[in-house]
Amino acid sequence: MLYRKMPKVKEALSILGFGCMRLPVQENGKIDRPRAIAQIRHAIDNGVNYLDTAWPYHGGDSEQLVGEALKDGYRDKAFAATKLPSWMVKSRGHMDEFLEQQCKNLERLAMGKKMLNM
Repeated sequence: MLYRKMPKVKEALSILGFGCMRLPVQENGKIDRPRAIAQIRHAIDNGVNYLDTAWPYHGGDSEQLVGEALKDGYRDKAFAATKLPSWMVKSRGHMDEFLEQQCKNLERLAMGKKMLNM
């Protein structure tokens, strides 16, 4: 796996990231959780350390799935990036509310060492 340092980040990120916009789904359209978690963990086990998700992916369920996938020691092996749903933000305080909810979705109680500010 090739890695590159981002200008403002000390850790090197894999140049291949794992995008969570199109996770495997069941016939009902919901994320196939066991399969998606296995795919994410397989990618991490093979050197991918950059995951990309966003508030609206999979009807709002992608961030929570990524939070689940990063349990059992995987949180310390990878970085998760998510995007603020700017079209829904009405004020600066509202932006903070979205960020806090995104941290909860990703099973982060607060911004910490594995949350990047790029």
